[in-house]
Amino acid sequence: MYKLEEIIKQFPMLDGSKTMQGHPLVFLDNASTTLKPYCVIKAIEEYYSDYTANHHRGDYDLCYKVDMKVQEVREKVAKFINSEVNEVVFTSGDTESLNLIAYGYALDNLKKDDVILLSLEEHASNTLPWYRICELTGAKVEFVDLEDKKITVNRVKEAFNKCKNIKIVSFAHVGNVLGYEIDAKNIANVVHEHGAIFVLDAAQSVPHIKTDFKDLDVDFITFSAHKMCGPTGIGALIGKYSLLQKMSLFKTGGGMNVKFNKNMEVIPLDAPYKFEAGTLNIAGIIGFGAAIDFINSIGLDAIKEHELELARYALSRLESCKDVVIYNKDSNSGIIAFNRAGVFAQDEATLLNSKGIAVRSGQHCAKMIDEVLDTIATVRASFYLYTSKEEVDIFCDNLIKGGDILDAYFSK
Repeated sequence: MYKLEEIIKQFPMLDGSKTMQGHPLVFLDNASTTLKPYCVIKAIEEYYSDYTANHHRGDYDLCYKVDMKVQEVREKVAKFINSEVNEVVFTSGDTESLNLIAYGYALDNLKKDDVILLSLEEHASNTLPWYRICELTGAKVEFVDLEDKKITVNRVKEAFNKCKNIKIVSFAHVGNVLGYEIDAKNIANVVHEHGAIFVLDAAQSVPHIKTDFKDLDVDFITFSAHKMCGPTGIGALIGKYSLLQKMSLFKTGGGMNVKFNKNMEVIPLDAPYKFEAGTLNIAGIIGFGAAIDFINSIGLDAIKEHELELARYALSRLESCKDVVIYNKDSNSGIIAFNRAGVFAQDEATLLNSKGIAVRSGQHCAKMIDEVLDTIATVRASFYLYTSKEEVDIFCDNLIKGGDILDAYFSK
């Protein structure tokens, strides 16, 4: 049984005292970031108040404790994602992870007229690093054709049949606007049959569904802690160890080398440590570990079912509202992308904000999605493990009721 009331009690942001525009807070922007439970906040506070020290920088007890804590979290991440411990690189989040792959792998391995295959629904973090690599190498970006707004195995096969120079394929596991999950395992098979590398941007999947690195057989997985009840500024790159070892250094400095000398000879540590130059976000790593423990205590299968139940309920209520356009009715996720007919997305979000409801509007950093949806912007409501049916009702009631943007400024 899903103990929602007990889960909600774990979040200070949901203690009933938080308001927006004089209304109780209804937080439905979880695809952007998630709220933090007490256990994550406490873990971070304990590091700062009880055992502050640097990582791999000292031979005293406090430093040793920090070293063990960081290693413990690395092991938790590996178990959570089903990778080897030495395949876990700590980064500042999904964006840095994708840049690390671009500059550490692609820059050395692509040449003029090689192709990077993307989709039109990719987030900026999974688009702009590849654009930059193309500028530096002469490679090109091509886009897979979508099938009913989805990336399918057949469309990926067609892309390889059309183009023999595809070297890297990089897709979101779950899209951040429409919430469609791709068949990552079978796409990986197609990619590897053609000798290419498959990068999986899992920022929107790891917090919601079981994501098995070894079973999917992708080459790299990237994700952020802040989308899974963890702190901001920390995330992970998971990469096959053989590839990590071959990759060039993305940044250099203290902590990532065995030695260097005046002759400019540098011997880096083995992966993953060679990618972790400088002082790590230690507090973030410790909070990351606490977030994994929290999610494991609930279970990803239970979280997924809870989100889907809420999404189905919301869609059933909104079916009667003829001027609300839903763009992803068949999405198997807790994301609902919509617009009110004739209303600009930001105006609708502003109106909902005036009722205490936090949603996102605009292009959601996926600035080519307009070519898929034939609209310049959408409103996005996204649910998570602590979202209640009552909050969904408040959202649906206000959406069905409608109103004018001026109501956001003049209504009491």
